[in-house]
Amino acid sequence: MTLQVYGIPTCSTCKKAIAWLDRQGIAYEFINTKEAPPALALIQDWVATLGAKPMRNTSGQSYRALGEEKQTWSDADWVAAFAQDAMLLKRPLFVQDGTAVLVGFRATEAQLQAILS
Repeated sequence: MTLQVYGIPTCSTCKKAIAWLDRQGIAYEFINTKEAPPALALIQDWVATLGAKPMRNTSGQSYRALGEEKQTWSDADWVAAFAQDAMLLKRPLFVQDGTAVLVGFRATEAQLQAILS
């Protein structure tokens, strides 16, 4: 089983997720999306699995800088925006064996165990 965690090292939510994974003894590969933005094909797969709405980082400056037209964007529009600016992606994003399984880190302890263990 391969677990990849996409995020940025300075993100407090990513830090919490990494600390949780470490405490659980779960092996993972951390991928810094600022240094290595995900490819368009990966983002398309993630959106197909999780949907574009849960993947939006609505608290970031990049999101706020988008115009009001973002309210009417399709999933394809969001995929293009995510590919252009990885800071629009909610963090962390967990990918297990090539499939996106969770975005963000607000699940309960039992849900996290079920998804990530």
